[in-house]
Amino acid sequence: MQPRAPVEVRLVTTPDELATALRIRYRVFVEEQGVPPELEEDADDAVARHYLLRVGDAVAGTARLLLRSEGLGKIGRVAVLPEYRGTGRGEGLMRQLIADATVLGCRQLVLDAQVSVVRFYERLGFTAEGEEFLDAGIRHRRMRRTLGERS
Repeated sequence: MQPRAPVEVRLVTTPDELATALRIRYRVFVEEQGVPPELEEDADDAVARHYLLRVGDAVAGTARLLLRSEGLGKIGRVAVLPEYRGTGRGEGLMRQLIADATVLGCRQLVLDAQVSVVRFYERLGFTAEGEEFLDAGIRHRRMRRTLGERS
């Protein structure tokens, strides 16, 4: 049995790393899920903190964190490549974003989860609120987590 490749989540700090994150998002959201390309990137990309999930030498996923208002952060554009889903690596990515949001002074986090992955976020302490809604033709639920609770 081969040893598991080391997993690292790190903040994007260079234009090349940002381009890598955007390529992963394009592959997952546009190519795989059919999101119109013009909806995938938005103005929030310029002000968000972007993260890359690495497994060994490979880039496996990405996500972004927006600091919305005093004490509120929004996680979005969470994308893990298909070959890494179901391996626990996406959970590691999310735990890093939650930890960083806490250090940055966020008291609450929100995200808009695709309905198919609501349970994934519930395991991370998020609670669904409100009704389902369509975003880019995909059913979503708003989810919220108060920080300082179960991490």
